[in-house]
Amino acid sequence: MKKVGIIGGSGFIGSHITKRFLDNGFEVKVSSTNISKQEKYQHLMELNYSDHLYISELNVEDEKQLKDFVKDCDIIIHGGTPFQLDFKDAQSELYNPTIKGTHNFLKVVKETPTVEKVVLIASVAAWNTNFPMPAEGKTPADTYSESDTPFMSDESHPYALAKFIANQSVNEYIIDNPNLDFEITSVSPVMVMGKSLSNREDSTSTGLQFSFKNKIAPNLVIQMFYDKDVDFAIVNVKDVAEGVYKAATISGLHGKNYLLSSETYSVSDISAMLNNKKPKNQPKIIYQSQMAERELGLPFQSVEATLNQYAN
Repeated sequence: MKKVGIIGGSGFIGSHITKRFLDNGFEVKVSSTNISKQEKYQHLMELNYSDHLYISELNVEDEKQLKDFVKDCDIIIHGGTPFQLDFKDAQSELYNPTIKGTHNFLKVVKETPTVEKVVLIASVAAWNTNFPMPAEGKTPADTYSESDTPFMSDESHPYALAKFIANQSVNEYIIDNPNLDFEITSVSPVMVMGKSLSNREDSTSTGLQFSFKNKIAPNLVIQMFYDKDVDFAIVNVKDVAEGVYKAATISGLHGKNYLLSSETYSVSDISAMLNNKKPKNQPKIIYQSQMAERELGLPFQSVEATLNQYAN
């Protein structure tokens, strides 16, 4: 039985990834930033095959803890970077855990002989830090694919900048280390929505769905989304989990970074669908997912189906 370590495996996306690997006969080690807070991972204990599940405390900025976490794993999934729109100190809350954590992670896995495959959960911000707004020089109708030159603006949200810089570090690491004993593959999902496996209330993704469903603006950023009726590219959380699983279990994908996206709708249409109403407009396909469809064998659920899963 192979063992997979999932950093961030009890979060919104990570829980679905944990379920996917448990369902397919893996031993699964999941990280928790504070193992005493059982409410953050208790829902995983209710999954099928949870007797093959282990919870381990981990701070990604701590190299010793990282070494202990990855030391006996065949596959490592890194999805443990913070996704938050509100913050007090961007350096300590976003930049350090995302950028320093990624540097530490890459250093440690290189020194771990058991590791055969690494999958990093990047972000659409790896391609466009302005998301959901268009990159500079593009219109809202212009498309994006893996062949586009990534766009970064210093004025973008610190979360997006941190993810962009971390992803660039991964690219540089792959170039600087051409003879690694393991493969590195990344996936870059757009806005991830759908049904959570837990009742945790600290998920930004489920918080956004709640806000859009109830037309609440907890901060100025979300108010701007309503005011401009911004277009959002959305992907189902289950499809992201499937993409991660495929990227981890298919060989020959070293150095690839897959955009994971379904359709794009305006916030007003997203709100309607979250209330089981039909959208007024036809969906657009802005972020292209053909490479993931072709090489990972991924079908992507419609946004309407995704939002109905949350609404119901």
